[in-house]
Amino acid sequence: MLPAAETGKEKQTLSSYAHILRRNAAKITYEATFTVPASFGAIGAVLVENEHHREMFIESIVLSDGVGSDDDAVFECNSWVHSKFDNPQKRVFFPLKSYLPARTPQGVARLRKSELAAVRGDGLGERKKFDRVYDYDVYNDLGNPDHDQATKRPVLGGKKHPYPRRCRTGRHRSKKDPSSEVRSSTVYVPRDEMFSDVKGATFSAKTLRSALHAVVPSIETALLDAKMGFPHFTAIDSLFDDGIKLPNQQGIEQLFTIVPRLIKAVGEVSDLVLRFEKPELINRDKFAWIRDEEFARQTLAGLNPVSIQLVTELPIVSKLDPSTYGSPDSLITKELIEGEINGAMTAEEALESKKLFVLDYHDLFLPYVNRVRELEGTTLYGSRTLFFLTNDGTLKPIAIELTRPRSPTKPQWRRVFVHRSDATGSWLWKLAKAHVLAHDSGYHQLISHWLRTHCCVEPYIIAANRQLSRMHPIFRLLRPHFRYTMEINALAREYLVSANGIIEITFSPGKYCMELSSAVYDKLWRFDMEALPADLKRRGMAVEGDDGELKLTIEDYPYANDGLLVWNSIKEWASDYVAHYYSSPEEIAGDEELQGWWTEVRTKGHADKKDEPWWPTLDSHESLVHVLTTIMWVTSGHHAAVNFGQYHFGGYFPNRPTIARTHMPVENEEGKEMERFMARPEETLLKTFPSQIQATIVMTVLDILSAHSPDEEYMGDHMEAAWAAEPMVHAAFEKFSGRMKEIEGTIDERNATEGLMNRCGAGVVPYELLKPFSNAGVTGRGIPNSISI
Repeated sequence: MLPAAETGKEKQTLSSYAHILRRNAAKITYEATFTVPASFGAIGAVLVENEHHREMFIESIVLSDGVGSDDDAVFECNSWVHSKFDNPQKRVFFPLKSYLPARTPQGVARLRKSELAAVRGDGLGERKKFDRVYDYDVYNDLGNPDHDQATKRPVLGGKKHPYPRRCRTGRHRSKKDPSSEVRSSTVYVPRDEMFSDVKGATFSAKTLRSALHAVVPSIETALLDAKMGFPHFTAIDSLFDDGIKLPNQQGIEQLFTIVPRLIKAVGEVSDLVLRFEKPELINRDKFAWIRDEEFARQTLAGLNPVSIQLVTELPIVSKLDPSTYGSPDSLITKELIEGEINGAMTAEEALESKKLFVLDYHDLFLPYVNRVRELEGTTLYGSRTLFFLTNDGTLKPIAIELTRPRSPTKPQWRRVFVHRSDATGSWLWKLAKAHVLAHDSGYHQLISHWLRTHCCVEPYIIAANRQLSRMHPIFRLLRPHFRYTMEINALAREYLVSANGIIEITFSPGKYCMELSSAVYDKLWRFDMEALPADLKRRGMAVEGDDGELKLTIEDYPYANDGLLVWNSIKEWASDYVAHYYSSPEEIAGDEELQGWWTEVRTKGHADKKDEPWWPTLDSHESLVHVLTTIMWVTSGHHAAVNFGQYHFGGYFPNRPTIARTHMPVENEEGKEMERFMARPEETLLKTFPSQIQATIVMTVLDILSAHSPDEEYMGDHMEAAWAAEPMVHAAFEKFSGRMKEIEGTIDERNATEGLMNRCGAGVVPYELLKPFSNAGVTGRGIPNSISI
């Protein structure tokens, strides 16, 4: 064959066997010797065949002339290689240099295409553990009707229940519900997406799995009465002071080492208690959760700062069918507003000056109210909570409207609650807040967290692996943002969002949790609105000035203030990166792999929205950078903001109850509930809160979900080898890393500024959820690259 320099064609493969060179506890080094003709040209790929009877993890391959030359060829693999006895197909690894498809050296063009074909698979059969096939399926594996018909759940994905797609496993169909897939003890994800022991401890995921396998059943054994609430607030405090003694059972001792933050040894080693660390909120101020100011502050600087929106019309009007759901006009009238703001201005003036804001869970929740109320041990309302922006930049809650639609047996009921000074009014206001907080907790977990990050990101990952070669620069840019997400999503489908899973048994919508998230996806989710600036503008929380700069409607909005710093930094990094590889819009529009990826995201990954006009077109530097920045933001900053504060704010559940178990007593003012409320209102509030089992399970899971793994990779902190190999990309990343470090200091400065009352004050938890870096554990800060927990 002619030299590559003359033909550029693929050369005949050179082969050799690798033998063990050295071995230690951490890794084994293999060595193989090749004789390469001088005319061979550059080595464009390495093919690996694993002759062991089990898989092996290959970290990297280095081709060296043995004399310490700087021309060593490095192939970063970080991949599991299957045994040839499982699959005879050889693995292909490419060098660190990235190539657009049109610039691929001809010698590896065939391998580039064949490798993509291998990971796409043929869409047939059940996937095996060693497979690395990426394909799509609907969410039809949430229930287990063959085991229990009551766990049958609707298929999510399709015209009836639109939803993003998840990874196809190919498991058999249920006998009792052919539309559903049977469940199994493990859920397939492509092999390289699974948590690996090789890179470190993967603390959070292992801990979560252990907790769901052992701690949760132990809680249910220790607390026998599933309906029992907390008799008094002292009993809630005892969770942090004394803990719950866990029953002795096989394997319980292992939890002492797996989750030492939660499981404590007392007396003999066999005596273990589940004792919680005090969350940051009550550690700073035990009574913060009671105050209206803190309730309002957390809509801007708490766990779910992405729901608050500007009121743009009065009265607030429902879009639901009035023949089914009653009058569309809210009961929060202009007169009521003016009374609650003590005549400081008219309602029209408050509206015009952008002083009114709302948490609106009316139209989204109301269609589920009657169905949820048929479930045992829970209730639901449609709700609206109105806030007034004060002169000091903080929000004041002024009214809560709760609505129950009419049913076949009852007329519509709705009522507005305000903070009155009399005892009855004050307690009713506390109860109304508890219901709203349960709504906000459910929306946060199902929509702000699960749907908008975990669920909607999975199609980007599947499409990227199917359409973008491992040597494509955009794949290498996005890959760190996809780390471990598919595995944590599979774990969620197995334990958290499944029928009778943690979310269903502890959050207000109950068995309708995932169906509700589908309804919100259908009505509200748009890719173009997932960009932080667009989301802020859609909610009326920011406007774009003539100079193109965003101006926040509430100047002291910590999530937006810090988030925009992170967004702009990501955007600059993505812009520098894209500019290095694409010299013209034509190259972007003509990149067949890039266009194939984006087409598949729309038409397969988000197939139920494939015809929407708002999908961006990748035809310019600006459009590509915007799409990439949006994905990188959602997987990093957005997820960090709604995940890593879960224990800080939800660990003391009266601050954020996940479920409301009883109706407002004034629904039936002549009933026994009202009598009990008037006699002992504190008991009514405690019965509204989650039961002991529900609260303890949620606190356990939130503690683990809020923890950073020791092997976490943070934004701007970890440079990929392929980036380091390109001097211009290396320099761009160093700039990005420097900006992220500057953001750390800016956030610290803001949290120390007394005038910023939504993040600074006596006993106030400073807003650190968008500080880029963190230590391991529950810290309430740190932005990992990916959704890895």
